Amino acid sequence: MNAPEKMKQFDRTTQDVGNIVHLEHWNVVINDQRLATLFYIVGLGGTRDPFLFPGMENMWVNFGRTQVHMPSRGANPKPERVRGTMGYVVPDLEALKKRLEYAGSEMKRVAPEKPNQFSWREKDGAVEATCPWGNRVRCHASSPEFGKTELGLVYVDFDVPPGSAEGIALFYNDVMKAPARAERGRATVSIGRNQHLYFTETRAPIPEYDNHHIQVYIADFSTPYRWLRERDLISMETDEAEWRFQWIVDPRDGRKLFQIEHEVRSMKHRLFGRPLINRNHSITNTAYVHGHDAFRGSY
Repeated sequence: MNAPEKMKQFDRTTQDVGNIVHLEHWNVVINDQRLATLFYIVGLGGTRDPFLFPGMENMWVNFGRTQVHMPSRGANPKPERVRGTMGYVVPDLEALKKRLEYAGSEMKRVAPEKPNQFSWREKDGAVEATCPWGNRVRCHASSPEFGKTELGLVYVDFDVPPGSAEGIALFYNDVMKAPARAERGRATVSIGRNQHLYFTETRAPIPEYDNHHIQVYIADFSTPYRWLRERDLISMETDEAEWRFQWIVDPRDGRKLFQIEHEVRSMKHRLFGRPLINRNHSITNTAYVHGHDAFRGSY
């Protein structure tokens, strides 16, 4: 063994992980599973969860270790839209573009009567797409910026009012115990290994909040809960392993900064670490190779 003075020195802070260990899903109401299937599965390349919610009341779509949840309960569900952009890593941008082109043509054929905001374009080395209900997605190729992830949700970038980024960063640092910083009108929150929440200030009009949500797992489950409960900010007491809040506030003065429901689960939650099925996007009936049905890349 080398003498201590000769041991190689490492920056151990690069391996730190904050209290939010995983951004698992985002959730929006939809009103047509046909269009959702064409955009999120045929187009983006997700895989419908084969075990949970296989019916018409909800659909869960897998992207690596992450999901999008799309309930459609009721006679006339009102679609929801995230006030921001979801960032994904996908294994092949060229294949993605072909799938999106096909999905768009199928939407016109299958549901020509439905209002449809679907679009896509290439921009700055990524592919940006808008779902039929206006939710924005930005797809990237795998890169060191996203660690070893080859398929999955790597960030959500919210549009927030001017002057709110600093207080939002303080909220995540002080209340949620997640590393966060604010620079040039943008708050950056680190999650787990290679995920982030961004809050980017904009002067453009921000739509009213419509009850969509994100879901995170945290390690210290009780400390943030106590802080929020003392200030009457808990919006739902789900069960022993889950609670929710909607308002991000400035911890210095309690000023409400941005509304987005967080479904907060403990690492003892029954669904933490649940294996998710992901299909090989390139497999077809005419180009089938035995044993290659599943996606084999890194999540």
